Amino acid sequence: MSSQGEKQGGSKYQPLLDALRQSDRTHVTLTFTEIEALLGGALPPSARSKRGWWSNRSKGALQATAWMSAGYLVDAIDLENERVTFTKPPAVYRVQCINDTLQWNSELIRALRLHMGLNQAAMAKELGVRQQTVSEWEKGVYTPTRASSKHLTLVAEKAAFRYEVY
Repeated sequence: MSSQGEKQGGSKYQPLLDALRQSDRTHVTLTFTEIEALLGGALPPSARSKRGWWSNRSKGALQATAWMSAGYLVDAIDLENERVTFTKPPAVYRVQCINDTLQWNSELIRALRLHMGLNQAAMAKELGVRQQTVSEWEKGVYTPTRASSKHLTLVAEKAAFRYEVY
């Protein structure tokens, strides 16, 4: 270990990456204390106070690189109880098609957003809609219009989001 707490040949989050890679479970819930035990040191204060620290972003976050490299995404974060749930997404999602339009439901929209490593605000910007619209789609309050569904399909294809039509 170097003086910064980093392991030779990898980030300080390498033990988390290794533990997730060894897991055969679809969902892995760990407490912050369990993660710190794996890391052999404390999580930064922002991990305990800011949801954004746990975001599935593909650039600039060594911690996110660790779980994403292991094939997991943060699915739920409970700051109050200091618990995080990592979920391994399916290799291919199933999407229904009606009248030549893919039917984007709440689960698929959220999966696409997580696949792209975006928060709701960034996804909204990508799609040209409000963040609240993305939130309402993900909660199942509303479903995308036909035009929005077509745009979601184009964005999914550009992002190499794997799906099959049924």
